[in-house]
Amino acid sequence: MEPETICRVEMSGICKHFEGVQALNEVRLSVLPGEIHALVGENGAGKSTLIRILSGVLAADKGEVKIDGKPVHFSDPKAGILAGISVIYQEFALVQHLSVAENILLDEFRSKKIVNWKKMHGKAKQILEELGFGDIPVSAKASDLPVAYQQVVEICKALSRNASILVLDEPTAVMTNKEVEKLFGLLNGLRDKGVSIIYVSHRLDEVFRICDRITVLKDGQYVTTVDTADIDKNKLVSLMIGRDLSNFFPPRESDIGEVALEAKNISVGNAVRDISFNVREGEILGLFGLVGAGRTECVRAMLGIDKLKGGQVTFGGEAVRLTSAKDAYSRGIGFLPEDRKNQGVLLRRPIYQNITISCLKVLSTLGVIRKKREFAVVNKYIAEMAIKTATPLNNAESLSGGNQQKLAIAKILAADTKVLFLDEPTRGVDVGAKIEIFKIINELVSRKYAVVMISSEMAEIIGMCDRVVVIREGRDVAELGKDQLTELNIIQYAMGVQ
Repeated sequence: MEPETICRVEMSGICKHFEGVQALNEVRLSVLPGEIHALVGENGAGKSTLIRILSGVLAADKGEVKIDGKPVHFSDPKAGILAGISVIYQEFALVQHLSVAENILLDEFRSKKIVNWKKMHGKAKQILEELGFGDIPVSAKASDLPVAYQQVVEICKALSRNASILVLDEPTAVMTNKEVEKLFGLLNGLRDKGVSIIYVSHRLDEVFRICDRITVLKDGQYVTTVDTADIDKNKLVSLMIGRDLSNFFPPRESDIGEVALEAKNISVGNAVRDISFNVREGEILGLFGLVGAGRTECVRAMLGIDKLKGGQVTFGGEAVRLTSAKDAYSRGIGFLPEDRKNQGVLLRRPIYQNITISCLKVLSTLGVIRKKREFAVVNKYIAEMAIKTATPLNNAESLSGGNQQKLAIAKILAADTKVLFLDEPTRGVDVGAKIEIFKIINELVSRKYAVVMISSEMAEIIGMCDRVVVIREGRDVAELGKDQLTELNIIQYAMGVQ
């Protein structure tokens, strides 16, 4: 009789309570040595809380954690790291002013008074090359890297610690297909070496492709653990949110009106050259391109957030030169940035302040905010956006990722904007919250809002947009109508093979 395999990670009876919310209730998770184990569920299901308890960031109110069969009680994240647990969170933990090499070997760098830079750079380069990203310069500052490359540096930092348990929270959210392939190759190699990998992702195609087993959480409770081979996508979604994928992109009747905003020959530094497009009332216009194509740079410069080198923006039939996001808001143009945590919401401020910060002038009399008027606006948008919170007095950080994203959209709408630029509106958001956000966007479009949506997800672009402008290497290379929106068509233009 073969001896029973001891779980690398075993969590049982885990409970955690926050400010009137039961985040986890009798949750369990078991991960075997040499296994890639998916942890899935809607935002707010408890995935992040469970991972923070495993790594020592949070203490459970109740329950037991075992590593290699032995009970552990981590007092802080450092204790978790010493036990072989490395977590790469969705929000990067890089030291932005330090170099790539310093970030990868941060523990070594901190512990030495005299640093052998040549040796450190060589070691960091070796780790990058093993990952398949040897082209990332080890002397570059982390802040100068594209977001996708910052994610790679995070992974390298974890690997430098010789982790036996690697936790990845939405690791491919900002990666191209080529980069994802490299990552999967690495993860498969680590699995073969006996490393246990907990893979937290909303991208179900990836889950089915790379994971051995799947644990499902819903509303802070354990649902089930299944072998990936024994379940299909529809059944998994049903377990997560109680409905299948047939209504993933809600149907919408298009009633497209006049041009609301037009951009002509937009140029930004050396990254963007002569991009032109327009968006109409009641329309969703998609901007698609590979990482680094210049989509976000174009929009930020148009709206006055970054420096505009050349070009013209016409809004309401008049040429405008926007000087800041505040200026754009005042004219009725809203912007949802791709970096929700740092730019979309104020995490440590109350939910109600996040909503009304964009419209305080209309809520005030002689400089005094009228609280009754303010909370009428707050309650309206909490209801319309279906933001799940115990009270609007809680800080925004108490919300799940999907609800934070809805909060960021509510802030834009409260400013009475009519043209919306949404940059990766569903990044890091679970399946259920995605559907809710799609419904919100469709509702806005039905009310004659004009929406420009930047997205890296092909299915999202095809499923939601009326037209798509494809951007490659800082130029608009194609404008595709609804009947032209196929994956092959879009990617050929994006890659320059059309």
